[in-house]
Amino acid sequence: MSDTSGKTDDFEVKATRQPEAVAEFEDTHRGLIGTVQHLLHVNPSLVPLIVLVASIVIFGLLLGTKFFSPFALTLILQQVQIVGIVAAAQSLVILTAGIDLSVGAIMVMSSVVMGQFTFRYGIPVEISVACGLLCGALIGFVNGWLVARVKLPPFIVTLGMWQIVLATNFLYSANETIRSQDIEAQAPLLQFFGNTIQLGGARLTFGVVFMLVLVFVLAYALKHTAWGRHVYAVGDDPEAAELSGVNVKRTLISVYALAGLICAFAGWALIGRIGSVSPTSGQLANIESITAVVIGGISLFGGRGSIMGTLFGALIVGVFTLGLRLWGADAQWTYLLIGVLIIAAVGVDQWIRKVSV
Repeated sequence: MSDTSGKTDDFEVKATRQPEAVAEFEDTHRGLIGTVQHLLHVNPSLVPLIVLVASIVIFGLLLGTKFFSPFALTLILQQVQIVGIVAAAQSLVILTAGIDLSVGAIMVMSSVVMGQFTFRYGIPVEISVACGLLCGALIGFVNGWLVARVKLPPFIVTLGMWQIVLATNFLYSANETIRSQDIEAQAPLLQFFGNTIQLGGARLTFGVVFMLVLVFVLAYALKHTAWGRHVYAVGDDPEAAELSGVNVKRTLISVYALAGLICAFAGWALIGRIGSVSPTSGQLANIESITAVVIGGISLFGGRGSIMGTLFGALIVGVFTLGLRLWGADAQWTYLLIGVLIIAAVGVDQWIRKVSV
């Protein structure tokens, strides 16, 4: 009996002692390069931000006040507003390890629906705009349903949808352009995103404001909501996400439908940007949106990246385009440097993905 009491007392004494230090595992061989690699892995939008700041500084030194003026800097925002909005939609899809080649066609089709409903059928412009937004969301929903339910590859689905929507756009509009004068006189709401706000020496359009608000809202949703975490989980490993209780099919459908809706807003902003409704506009939106996403550091393999990086990527393209134009360089240099940036961005992404966390 005494032995038992002694053992109990001994156990209680040991239990009340301060815990000994636990084993710590510290990578002492990481070094400077490993530290940088780890930092970029944790903050994927840091690379495009560094490139953006560096390009602004370089062109500022080369061009002086010609580049560092409120007008020039806000002109960059105005030039990239359409690409920025479409790239935000593309980012959502690529985060799920997919790709949407139909974003540009959805954008133009939505703008055509808004214009044709207003001028061909005499429908109130507010309802026409709503129908155009619904059209974009519906096309995106079909894309998502085919990818999630029918299990077709996103590349094939959106490539086919791009052809279908593009052909439908030309057939429905009869390749007719609605003039800016008619829109301004009869349906100024269609040009809403082209209206400007004066801030000192800078002029911002409502399209630019919408792009910035959209990016910040999506950044918050992806980082701080369950839906955003599900998007990343599906892009990283859909099978593991399914086992964790994530409704992968519903998440994919919601992403593609939301992307379609955002593209429809881009179509509305496009009318404000060019002033007219043209079925031939926005032909390069697909490539430009993917370019902004890749340069912005979002991994084409899904599950990693930041929507803010996409904004930085679009701004990088805008800075190079305007800077080289003001410098008097041949326009082909812009495509050459952007091509280099795309390859470099993918190479950096592959390097960052090898980090041990």
